[in-house]
Amino acid sequence: MSQTEQMNIIKGSPLSLLLLTGSVFYEHKIDDKHFWQLGLASVNFNLFGNGYNGIMITPEYRIYVHKDALAGLYIGPFLRYQNFKLETGYATGKYSSFGGGVLLGRQWIYKKGFVIDIYVGPIYNAGSISNNSETETFHKPGPAFDGLGIRPGIAIGYSF
Repeated sequence: MSQTEQMNIIKGSPLSLLLLTGSVFYEHKIDDKHFWQLGLASVNFNLFGNGYNGIMITPEYRIYVHKDALAGLYIGPFLRYQNFKLETGYATGKYSSFGGGVLLGRQWIYKKGFVIDIYVGPIYNAGSISNNSETETFHKPGPAFDGLGIRPGIAIGYSF
């Protein structure tokens, strides 16, 4: 299959598994230079004594520098919604945020359809915590989830 016939990519992030997060991305061609991608992640980890369990949804619009390619250098503005259940040994609560940013990335597609995508860019999330305990306080999870941060990543997958 030639690169011009490839319309879709399905990818996963091996690095997210280190944080006990499973993520999958689906990228689809709009026209010769523009693509959209949808990322879904399931989160289940403990940070600063707080347990986080929930989802992240990340729609992205990609503009590739070269025409007619799912491969090459791209710029990708994105939005992100996060919703987590928070738990300590004493209380539960909820954390939700909305934000966005822009990525600069490079994607490679090999002859058999194997894909590698490497990206980095700034992200800003604004979040709030609701707490159902009068004695226990939850701490916001930090710049990766709230405030200004960096979104680095690598994804591997298959094009078709």
